[in-house]
Amino acid sequence: MIDTHCHLTHAKFAGDADAVIERAREAGLRACVTIGTGVDDARRAVDLAKRHAGFVYATAGLDPFSAHAAGEAFDDAFASLSALLGEGGFRAVGEIGLDYHYDLDPRPVQAERLERQLDLAARLDLPVVIHVREAHDDMASILRSHPRSRGIIHSFTGTPDDAAPYLDNGWSLAFNGVLTFRNADGVRDAARTAPADRLLVETDSPYLAPVPHRGVRCEPAFVRHTLAALAEARREPLEHVDGVTTRNAAAIFRLAG
Repeated sequence: MIDTHCHLTHAKFAGDADAVIERAREAGLRACVTIGTGVDDARRAVDLAKRHAGFVYATAGLDPFSAHAAGEAFDDAFASLSALLGEGGFRAVGEIGLDYHYDLDPRPVQAERLERQLDLAARLDLPVVIHVREAHDDMASILRSHPRSRGIIHSFTGTPDDAAPYLDNGWSLAFNGVLTFRNADGVRDAARTAPADRLLVETDSPYLAPVPHRGVRCEPAFVRHTLAALAEARREPLEHVDGVTTRNAAAIFRLAG
């Protein structure tokens, strides 16, 4: 198992991140990818990855929230992100994307900031971790216009119709604890019909704890419940789905072994 998206530098893990990582190892995970949202957080993420080399891997990006927080200083934040990524040690650019639920910034501004980071990832030959909320049509259009970009639609909670444009353009889908929720039939349909070589699992820790842990802080060890839900949705053996999703994640993030 590989948890392809967690936030181990989140304040909710401030007191026990190392213990959380050890529990992930004990649960049988091969790796965790901790997501840097903003430059400072990305520095913490790569430092954590260095402390747990070979098990924790880091990404860096200006997601819609950190991009909004940067405000008029976004250009400076983007320059700092570019410099940080240039130092190496990161496995992807992200998470980056569009968030229309909160509409933190005007939509054209969000799109322009996303596209700059897509171009940066292409120049660095890094995959991309995409955040998209209530913006599938615009996101699919932007990704079609950036054919050099590749990577993951993180926390995919849409329907097969929402998934189709991403899959058609070579993107992978990462499913999290929402897959275990009772009212998530559309998400399970998307998971069932997606090609096997595009499937990933994640936790988005500390958010979205899967059944049977709803209501508590999520952590990477819980990814096994999402993996089980994915296998059930696809009516495939757990061991098979584990192997497929692990190989897919290792290929995208270029994990050795």
